[in-house]
Amino acid sequence: MESTRLQKINRLVQKELSELFRQQTAKTHGVLVTVSSARVSSDLSVANVRLSIFPSERAQELISNINANEKSIRYNLSQRVRYQLRRCPELKFHIDDSLDYIDRIDELLAKDKPAHADEE
Repeated sequence: MESTRLQKINRLVQKELSELFRQQTAKTHGVLVTVSSARVSSDLSVANVRLSIFPSERAQELISNINANEKSIRYNLSQRVRYQLRRCPELKFHIDDSLDYIDRIDELLAKDKPAHADEE
């Protein structure tokens, strides 16, 4: 069970990273990076951040670029949260592919639907 403080830190990290990525992607047209969730460990040393990237074809390229620039992203985050957190957690970025998964399920259900309509 997460404590209230840990939940607040999760929301804070998610909000500030979202703002950082919004500012960065405003410069690159046609790319959208959204922070789906941020989970900080109980000792506040590591934050696992799930990113939803549009278009999904460029997701692997962008996540490798983001991981390569993790130190500068962490520095920018620490500048934003310096009055709330003593130490900024280490950032681990992961792709959130849940939207692609949902689209794939919808696609499979749409294929299956006409077959059932003929039976009735």
